Amino acid sequence: PKYHARETAQKLAELSDATLVLGSATPSLEAYSRAQRGDYHFYKLTKRLTGGSLPRVEIADLREELRNGNRSIFSVSLQEKLRDRLARKEQSMLFLNRRGYAGFVSCRACGYVCKCPHCDVSLSEHRGGRLVCHYCGYEQPAVKLCPSCGSKYILGFRAGTEAMEEQLHKMFPQARVLRMDADTTRTRESYEKILAAFARGDADILVGTQMIVKGHDFPAVTLVGVLAADLSLSMSDYRAGERTFQLLTQAEGRAGRGTLPGEAIIQTYRPEHYSIQQAAKQDYEAFYEEEILYRELSGYPPAAHMLAVQIYGKEEENVKQLAQRLADVVKSNMDFLQILGPTPANISKINDIYRYVFYVKHAEYDTL
Repeated sequence: PKYHARETAQKLAELSDATLVLGSATPSLEAYSRAQRGDYHFYKLTKRLTGGSLPRVEIADLREELRNGNRSIFSVSLQEKLRDRLARKEQSMLFLNRRGYAGFVSCRACGYVCKCPHCDVSLSEHRGGRLVCHYCGYEQPAVKLCPSCGSKYILGFRAGTEAMEEQLHKMFPQARVLRMDADTTRTRESYEKILAAFARGDADILVGTQMIVKGHDFPAVTLVGVLAADLSLSMSDYRAGERTFQLLTQAEGRAGRGTLPGEAIIQTYRPEHYSIQQAAKQDYEAFYEEEILYRELSGYPPAAHMLAVQIYGKEEENVKQLAQRLADVVKSNMDFLQILGPTPANISKINDIYRYVFYVKHAEYDTL
């Protein structure tokens, strides 16, 4: 069974008659709506604990960059600001909204994507000519020709943390770069070693995935760059907008925590999206007002409650049939509930086990 830390804490507080304090710059919509309803006492901090002002945020439209002939993974503005920070001996952090050396390997001629034979996910290209599945660990050598059409134009979509590190070394040979992602933090000590080295000033630029934006306090960091800000908007999850807003706001919050003012640059192909716009303004209330409207219109939490029923099995047809039968039972006996699906789960196969899911929605938790 999986438990949510917030719900576990709530239950523990209830059982031991304790006070529970939830703290966040980007509370979940569920927690914030409870605070709005008065279920939680609401306290708002209006200034930074460490002093200093919030960073100035700029949005770089990557479509414009491409039109102007910039094929680098860094916008012109980010390149200039990195150069400036290196000259001033200040630190920068570059956050990539994904992991691995390359997202996926695909054929430019026929569109074929190299997938894991055991899981419904694409393989990621790693150094040393390996294709790796990040779910089950399956590995195979990289392919030179497309297995589907034989074309030689089969390449990785290169925008991972390793690719960023390589580009930085080419652009700024003098820069000392540290990388922090799932590959460089395999052991517990490595995580602490990288952070300690950066805190000591042993590196000018820290490059990494999600783990570098969570609550770290480095006073010398005056620039944060977010690459591929909109990738998380494409997740097939009703919380995609909320997750994107939280990640961007947390990333921006790493800049200017000391006495020096901070700046952040968000690179995106969707600069007009409200999650990106409100994250740039660091305006949680405005984001909440817009997001809650979508949730109410579609009947998603916190406007309604949702129950996920997941069916796993080795034979896809059996899994599919059982999911359909169970969904029909709910439909015929409880017509006041709203049912979505059944459908293959977000990742429809992991380690040769097929996964189907259907969702049941209702405004009342007890009814569910």
